[in-house]
Amino acid sequence: MYLQHFSLRELPFSITPDPAFFYPYEGAQAALNTLLVALRSGEGFLKIVGEVGCGKTLLCRQLLRALQDEFVTAYIPNPDMGPDDLLLALTKELGIELTQPMSRHQALSRLQEELLVHAQAGRPVLVCIDEAQATRIATLESLRLLSNLETEKAKLLQIVLFGQPELDELLARPQIRQLLQRITFSEYVGGMLPERVGPYLAHRLAVAAEDGLTDVHVFEPAAAFALAHYSRGVPRLLNVLAHKCLLLAYGENERRVRVALVDLAAADTPGLTLPPQRWWHRLPGVRGRAFTTPARKPS
Repeated sequence: MYLQHFSLRELPFSITPDPAFFYPYEGAQAALNTLLVALRSGEGFLKIVGEVGCGKTLLCRQLLRALQDEFVTAYIPNPDMGPDDLLLALTKELGIELTQPMSRHQALSRLQEELLVHAQAGRPVLVCIDEAQATRIATLESLRLLSNLETEKAKLLQIVLFGQPELDELLARPQIRQLLQRITFSEYVGGMLPERVGPYLAHRLAVAAEDGLTDVHVFEPAAAFALAHYSRGVPRLLNVLAHKCLLLAYGENERRVRVALVDLAAADTPGLTLPPQRWWHRLPGVRGRAFTTPARKPS
């Protein structure tokens, strides 16, 4: 692998959502700021919608990391379950022991007791639900009812929904219009601007670098713009392409990633639109031979 070649201690472009690699580009930082302010103000229901691959799970984990000393937190990664299973998952996340067999009413009572204990101790409880577009209608209604748990002064439970754009379609259904009215703040997370891609690449390389490495500008400026174009600024696609570029550079014993390698990586990546003209080849600093994008391999 290329780690030693580039003086790295770990893979810089893994698609695993590691908060250590969180990069505060405009959309992600705006969403994080909104969440932090709203949650610290005691808002009950919040929503974050983002396109596939735009870092919603990473944003969620960064939020939990930022609030770990202020809130009691629970994380539900897959809400595709019925109301009873969600209640059990929530109590397990909060460390609430349930004696079996136990009815739903009894489980709700235990949850409320525990939430009151946290409230009296000044510890707000936050539940983050990832992939919320997969939540069933009945389960969403159950969440709304859980959000009714409150004291005279504050909500006992704060909930953040993270989901793809289909979440908005789900919440627009008449059956759960009451839930939509409860959502006080909402943010959209999209791809990053082209000029942010170069700093994003350097940031991830710096996080993954061995101690003492100062040269994190492995990607030439034109190569960074090429990556921005091919990926449309979507972080997951950027990571996939950048990882392939480092593999190609290592294979050619190169210390820099040039445009030709980006073109090769893009041609080998399904789901990308390969443009007929590549304007970034005319940018200053492009070196290496003229390069024609090869035909896509049959999938």
